[in-house]
Amino acid sequence: MPKSDSNPAIRIDELRRQLDDANYRYYVLDDPTIPDAEYDRLLRELDELESVHPELVTPDSPTQRVGATPSGAFSEVRHAIPMLSLGNAFSDEEIVDFERRIEQKLGRKRPKFSVEPKLDGLAISLRYEDGRFVRGATRGDGATGEDVTANLRTIKAIPLQLRGEGWPEVLEVRGEVYMPLADFRRYNEHALEHGGKVLANPRNGAAGSLRQLDPRITAKRPLAFYAYAVGEVEGGDLPDTHSQTLKQLREWGFPVSVESAVVAGADGLLGYYREVGKKRDKLPFDIDGVVYKLDDYEGQREMGFVSRAPRWAIAHKFPAQEQMTVVESIEVNVGRTGAVTPWVLMQPVQVGGVTVTRATLHNADQVARLDVRNGDTVIVRRAGDVIPEVVRVVPERRPAGTKPWSMPGLCPVCGSELVREEGEAVWRCSGELTCAAQRKEAIGHFASRRAMDIEGLGERLIEILSDSDSIRNVADLYRLTLDDLLTAKALLDSDSAEGFVELLGKSASQLTYQDEVVSDFSPTAWESLAEWNQRLPSGYAAKWNRAKVATKWAENLVEAIDRSRTTTLERFLYALGIQHVGESTAKALAGWFGDIELIRHLPWPLFKRVPDVGGEVARSIGHFLDQPGNQQVIDDLLERGVTITDTHPPSPKLRDGLTLATLLQDLEIPKVTKVRAEQLAAAFRGADALLDAPEHNYVTAGLPADSARGLAGWLEDEHHAKLLSDSAAALTRLLELTPAAAAAVQGPLDGQTVVLTGTLTGLSRDEAKAKLEALGAKVAGSVSKKTSFVVAGEAAGSKLDKAQELGVEIWDEARLLAFLAGHGV
Repeated sequence: MPKSDSNPAIRIDELRRQLDDANYRYYVLDDPTIPDAEYDRLLRELDELESVHPELVTPDSPTQRVGATPSGAFSEVRHAIPMLSLGNAFSDEEIVDFERRIEQKLGRKRPKFSVEPKLDGLAISLRYEDGRFVRGATRGDGATGEDVTANLRTIKAIPLQLRGEGWPEVLEVRGEVYMPLADFRRYNEHALEHGGKVLANPRNGAAGSLRQLDPRITAKRPLAFYAYAVGEVEGGDLPDTHSQTLKQLREWGFPVSVESAVVAGADGLLGYYREVGKKRDKLPFDIDGVVYKLDDYEGQREMGFVSRAPRWAIAHKFPAQEQMTVVESIEVNVGRTGAVTPWVLMQPVQVGGVTVTRATLHNADQVARLDVRNGDTVIVRRAGDVIPEVVRVVPERRPAGTKPWSMPGLCPVCGSELVREEGEAVWRCSGELTCAAQRKEAIGHFASRRAMDIEGLGERLIEILSDSDSIRNVADLYRLTLDDLLTAKALLDSDSAEGFVELLGKSASQLTYQDEVVSDFSPTAWESLAEWNQRLPSGYAAKWNRAKVATKWAENLVEAIDRSRTTTLERFLYALGIQHVGESTAKALAGWFGDIELIRHLPWPLFKRVPDVGGEVARSIGHFLDQPGNQQVIDDLLERGVTITDTHPPSPKLRDGLTLATLLQDLEIPKVTKVRAEQLAAAFRGADALLDAPEHNYVTAGLPADSARGLAGWLEDEHHAKLLSDSAAALTRLLELTPAAAAAVQGPLDGQTVVLTGTLTGLSRDEAKAKLEALGAKVAGSVSKKTSFVVAGEAAGSKLDKAQELGVEIWDEARLLAFLAGHGV
C-alpha cells in the first residue's frame, strides 16, 4: 500500500484530496484521470486508515458517503428563501409573449437569457457553511422540505467540501438529483434478472431513492446531480449574472449541465428549444423541456414575481412522454437468443410526439407485478430511443370479469416448450435449432470459429440466406451449393458495386465465369452492376447469368463448409448452442460420455454425473434434447455428412456414480437428501420397486414421515414418475457401456483450478489453456477462493487485483512456461 508519509493524518489528508479530485474530474469535468479500480483502492486504503484512527474521521471524508444507519423519519426543513416553481409554456407563441413582456418591462431589446435543459428529477437544496456540506433538503411544497442530508451524502457528484476559494460563509445551492438513463436501464436489467423490483422511470427512481429511510439503500442507487441556481447567500458575493454564477459553481466543484448556454431574444430561445429537442433522445438523462432565465440578476429583481413563480423565468415543455391508453391484447415476442418478452397491443396514443400502438412488459414477472390484463387502462411511457413501456395500471378503470395473464406453454414461432430456470425472470424457447426467431443467431454461433469454424459465413450473408429461406436451420448449411450462395435476390438487393463487394467480402476482388477471370472488380471503377454488365468483354455479356455469378469467394465458402463436416464431439456440442453449454461444459460432456448418440438420449439428471454440471445446466441440456425439432436437426447434420472423429466409450470414472442412490439425489426430489437417498437405495432393489411401493414403505426404509410424504407426492406426478423410470433405464444402459476403471493416472494439476489473465507472449491463450487442461487443470474465467493459482501476463487487469485481494498464488509467464516444459507439454 503506497504511502507518502508515515504520519497517518498526512496520508489521510492526501487520500481525501486525491479522491475529491477524482470525483470532481469525473462528475464535473467529465474527464476522469484514474480508473475505477484505482479509485476503489484509494478508498479502501482511506477506510482502513480511518478505522485504525477514528479520531481523524471527518463528516466530509469520502468514506462517509456509504450511508449511515436508518433514521425513523425525515425532519422538516424550512427554506430561508422559498423554492418557487416555474410557469410552463407549451407553444412558441407563449415564449414570444414571455420575451416581449420582459422587453417592455425593462425597456431592452433582445435581452440575454441563461438557458438549460429541464431535468426530470427531484429538486433539492444543499447548504454549505464555510465550504462544508451541512444539510440537504427536498423542495417539498416550496416553503418546507424534508431533511435528506444522509442520503445526499451518498451521491458522489455532490461535493462534501467546496474546492478552490472565495466561497461565501453560507451558500445554498439548488439543483436536480436525477438518475442517468444508462444507469437506470442497467439497474432495472439487474433487478429483472434477480427478481428485484424495477423502477417505473428515472424520475420516480431518483425521488424514491432520496426518500429511503435507510441511506445504505440510497447509496446503492445510481444517482447524479446538476446544480442550476443558488438560494441563501451570506458573507460573500456572487457574480452579477446567472450564467457566471453557474460557471463559479462549477469551479467550486458542482456539476453544471454542459448543455447550458446564453442566448438573446425570442429567436434565440426558440432556436435553443429546437436544438435541444433534436438531441433529446441522445442526452444521457431524461428532460421534459428547457428552462429560460433572464441572465442578469438586476433585471430579475426588477421583473419580480407573480403568485408563486418568477416573471423572469419560464419552462418550455416538450410533448408529454407518459400517456394513458387501453390494452387490446397481451402478446409475446421471441428474440434472437430465444428470450420471450411479453408486450401489449394498445389503442393508438401520442407519446413524446410519436404514435404508439405497442409497448414492452419486459418479462412475466413484470406483468404479474403490474397485474396488466386485457382491457386494462394503463400509463405508457416513452423516453428517447427507449421502447415504449407500460408503467402502471389504472385499477379503477378495469373492466369487470378480467383474468390475470399467464405465459403460454409453447413458443408461438416454432411450438417448442417455453422454459424458465429457477430463480430467473426470463422465459426462453427451447427450440434453439428450429425456431425461426433464433435462426440467425443459431447459424452464426454454429459457424463461429470455436464451434464448426466455417470461415467466410458472415452475418450479412446469414441474414440474406435466412430471410430467403435458403437455410432454415444449421443442417441446411450442408446442402448449400455455389448457386445457392449467389442468388438473384442477393445480387438485386446489392445493386451498387459497393453493396456487392460488402456482400462478397473483402476477398472478392475478381469475378469469374467458368473458371475464367472476367474482370478485376473495383467498386470505384463503375457505379453499378448494371453498368458493369454493359462493360463485360464481348462474348461474355450473353453468357453471364446476372442472377448467379461464380466467385472465388463462394468457392472458398463451399470448401469451408465441406471441411467443417469433420469435427470433434466437444466442438459439435458447443456448436449446437445449448443454453449454458459453453466450451468448457462441452469439453466435459465430450470427455465423460464420449458419444453424441449416448448424450442425445440421456435424461437430464444423468448429466449431473459430470463434475461442475449442476441442476440448472443439466435441465437446460435436457430441455434442448426433449424438443423433437432439435433432435431432427441433429439427425440431419449426421445424415449430411457431419462426422465426429473422437467418439469413445464413457469415462470409467462414471461408474462409481452410477447408482440408484446418486440418481435419487440428482433428481432433486424434495426432502430426499443424500442420507435419505442411500436409505431408499438400500431398501429397494431398483426404481421399479420404489415406484410400486406405498408411502408407508418409505417410512419403513428409514425416511421421516415428512420426507416419505414428499417423495410420494413427487411420484404422484406422472412426469416425475416417468423421469425416474427413464433415468433408471438410462443409468443401466450407461453402466453397460462404461468400461471398468483402470488404474487412474493423475495429472500434476488434477483437481486444481487455474485462471489466465493478461497477454501471454510465448503462446496464445488457447494454447495455454489446452496445455493446462492436458495436465489435469480446470481453466476458469473468474477468480474465487477456490482458484489454485492465477497466471498473469502483460497488462493483467481486475482478475490480478482480485487474486491479490484473496491471497491466491500468482504465476508469471516464465514460471508457466518452465512448468509446462518440465512436464513435457
